[in-house]
Amino acid sequence: MAIRNRIVEHVEVMASELVPHELNYREHPEEQAEALAASYEDVGFARSLLGYRLADGRIQLIDGHLRRDYDPGMMVTVEVLDVTEEEAAKLLLTLDPLAGLARTNRQVHEALAERAGTAHESLKALWSLTSKAAAGVEEAIRKAKKSSSAGAMDGMRYIIHVECVDDRDQVTKLQQLAGLGYKCHARFG
Repeated sequence: MAIRNRIVEHVEVMASELVPHELNYREHPEEQAEALAASYEDVGFARSLLGYRLADGRIQLIDGHLRRDYDPGMMVTVEVLDVTEEEAAKLLLTLDPLAGLARTNRQVHEALAERAGTAHESLKALWSLTSKAAAGVEEAIRKAKKSSSAGAMDGMRYIIHVECVDDRDQVTKLQQLAGLGYKCHARFG
């Protein structure tokens, strides 16, 4: 199967000119905005936004809503796709969760964080959270393998516990997992 390249142009526009997608289900907590601001200060604008043209010529966002809202007066680079509204919806549901499925090599991550360095606490916290999440996944896999090697029983349920920072984060994670087809539910405590 040939993979179609749907990218048709890269344009620079004022962030405020971009149309946020009305079905963007991703919410951006304050910690994320702080980490973005720190990244802008440490490095600068280094990631294009993603969108497609509406019939009236405006660009509808698929990815980059936080970057759009960060500074509406900022000029941003947008990668423009030739996709339908339905295809844009598929990308909206796929891009972030797909990236979220990647595993973290903790040793390489820690070496990278040490090399990169930053004075910004929000970036340090983000990098630390990534490492801790990877450690939690590794531990869960180790326990599951140990349990499995001890002899799995038919009808046995396997459960993953995911800690969230707050109720909004919990809802977001539940929606992501449900969107990937997992049976999941909220639990407090």
